[in-house]
Order: sequence, then C-alpha cells, then structure tokens
Amino acid sequence: MNTLELTGVTVARGAGPVIRDVSLTVPAGTVTALVGPNGAGKTSLLEALSGVIPVTSGSVTVGGTPITKLSRVARARLGLVHIEQGRAIFPGLTVVENLRLTAREPADIEGALEMFPELDKRRDSPAELLSGGEQQMVVLARAFVSRPAFLLIDEMSLGLAPVVFMRLLPMVRRFAEQGVGILLVEQFTHLALGLAREALVVSSGRVTYQGQAKELLNAPELLHAAYLGGADAPRQ
Repeated sequence: MNTLELTGVTVARGAGPVIRDVSLTVPAGTVTALVGPNGAGKTSLLEALSGVIPVTSGSVTVGGTPITKLSRVARARLGLVHIEQGRAIFPGLTVVENLRLTAREPADIEGALEMFPELDKRRDSPAELLSGGEQQMVVLARAFVSRPAFLLIDEMSLGLAPVVFMRLLPMVRRFAEQGVGILLVEQFTHLALGLAREALVVSSGRVTYQGQAKELLNAPELLHAAYLGGADAPRQ
C-alpha cells in the first residue's frame, strides 16, 4: 500500500527543536488528524514534510521513496501537496485560471467545479471577489486537480465561520474516499477527530497520544491529558 511514512522525525526552528522524534504512517485513502495546543509544532511538521523547512533528523518517505533531501517541487511531483494557512490563491486570476495553474489534465477542472457548485457559478470571477469560504474552496479545488497522492492540510478553518468550515469537511472526506492520504492539522479538534481514522496529539513538540481518533473523541479526559502533555500515549 502507498504510504507517507515518518520515522524519528525531529524539526528545529530558531534556537532548538520544535518537533521531536515523530514516527507516523499515513496510508493512502485515510485521514490522520494532527492536533494539539497552539505553538505545539504542528505547522512546522507539515512545513518540514513539504520542504518549506528542513527535517533536522529522521526520515520521510512517500511510497517508499526517501524525500528529505528532495526539493519542494520534487516532493510535489511525487504527489505530496501542502495546503498552507492563509488561502494561497492568485487573487487577480479567475477561478478557472487558478485551477489551470495546478491541473494535471484540463478535464479535471470540470470535475473540481462539479465538487464545488459555488465555484462553478463564479468560474469567471476574479478570486479576490470571492468570500473567504469560496476562496478556501478554490484552494481545495486546486489541490484536487493536481491529483495528489498525499495531502497536508494546515488549519483549513482559519478565518472561516464554523458553518462554512462544515461545508468544506465533506470535501476532505471525499478526497480520502478517492484514495488520497491526508494529514490534517485543525483547530476544531472534535471535528477533525470525527473525520479521521487515526490521531496524533502533539504538545510541547512531542507526541502525547498516538492511536485511534475515535478513542480520543470518546474519552474527553484522555484528550485533555494529551493536550497537557501527560497522556500515556499508545503507539501504533
């Protein structure tokens, strides 16, 4: 099975490590939730995986291919796509023009617009005129047309009303159903856990829980302890 695999990954930023000794396997077609308090190092881990910043130690493979020495572009060519915070779009381009920039096949653009009827209605509108929720749909649609094998999603809900975010969640599930492996960082912890099969809680740069998402979802005391860094983390 195609997997994104981390073994003993440590990531340093500034004065020292912000993530220590993380091991994790994300299989194709599954969602893994990466949650934890603000400042725990979640964004840094995603940035290290996609090549924004280097991995200090440990190894990362995509489908068995080591990627820690590869450029960000080379990682993307292997199917590792990173949706960063901040809705990175080209505001002066129309919806369709934004999608053309990442589409592997032109026909995929129509498929993406079918997934997001709101965007289909605004296909010729400049992205800067869209609402925040619609702009986030453009970001997801751009990921879809790039045909990712693995998708790193960092705080998709940032700046969005909960009702808008709830509209986007089924799209993440749909990606997984189509075989994409997803590592999801999200501030709405319970929504992320409800979507995921596996979960990783990171607190103060270290893993404090690793196991089934539903176990955390059904045990508030365990989740609370993990956020505080005191859970006895079961390992996969």
